[in-house]
Amino acid sequence: MRYNLLGKTDYRVSELSFGTWAIGGAWGKTNDKESLRALDRAIDAGVNFFDTADVYGDGHSEELLAKATKGKEDQIYIASKFCRAGDIHDPENYSEQTVTRYLENTLKRLERDTLDLYQIHCPPIEILQDGQVFSVLDRLKEAGKIRHYGVSVETVEEGLLCLENDNVSTLQVIFNMMRQKPLQSLFPQAKEKNVGIIARVPLASGLLTGKFSLDHQFEQDDHRHFNKDGEAFNVGETFGGIEFHKGVELSEQLKWIAEGRGNMAQAALKWILQQSGVSTVIPGFKNTTQVEDNLGAINVRSFTEEELNRIESFYAQEVHNYIRGSY
Repeated sequence: MRYNLLGKTDYRVSELSFGTWAIGGAWGKTNDKESLRALDRAIDAGVNFFDTADVYGDGHSEELLAKATKGKEDQIYIASKFCRAGDIHDPENYSEQTVTRYLENTLKRLERDTLDLYQIHCPPIEILQDGQVFSVLDRLKEAGKIRHYGVSVETVEEGLLCLENDNVSTLQVIFNMMRQKPLQSLFPQAKEKNVGIIARVPLASGLLTGKFSLDHQFEQDDHRHFNKDGEAFNVGETFGGIEFHKGVELSEQLKWIAEGRGNMAQAALKWILQQSGVSTVIPGFKNTTQVEDNLGAINVRSFTEEELNRIESFYAQEVHNYIRGSY
């Protein structure tokens, strides 16, 4: 496992870390015992950074992380997120009183006194333009309740706006082989400003595992069913914004990446690990098998320059025009 400095923090985080949306909920059935075994397996393998949010299973993923990291609080960094438990368009949702309440509830569930990284959870751009929420986070940092803060964004435009604030330590962005736009301007500017990049949705909600057929049916409580066209939240969070059937078709064209690299998922993660400016990538998981499979990406063969160019051309010519929503 390699460790990278995470932006303006002093944290050296595992290049491959994990997101905990899936074990909290909205990805079909879960099993808490298996989730805890999977978290233990990740930690044993050297993973020292986990991303969560207060709305993942209404805080359930935070509670699971508390159990998994008990007694290891000084070794394992946790990033959580806030704002989507309320009206994301209401300025009051970002007031000091409201944000403090969100944070106190998160700390209680995590059984911690201080949070390593607190992120605004995909707020509307007008909230970022207003900027008052950053002052609130500055005060929480001064009070010792959080050590650093960042923003999880939906679009490159939002990310560039956040870079104008010198106290933003990290950006969390949707980034994978089918969502390459951040490479053009966001990543270089983030690197210049020493802002860490956390890459989420790295497998395009499973499309880049190559395991789906056109007639695949997702469970009713899986966001890949109820948000497939952006009915519940931003369409980019599900399949990276690509319509499912088109995504399956595109993933078929990418199956060559697995040659000599274990499988498609490991290859897709390896591609992200090779991108300059990415601090850590956070695939999701629901069991130990998925954790071990994702960890395998660390040791698979790197892509050659020719292969990287082929993937870049594939995105530009075959994928880009099919991404829905702002990005």
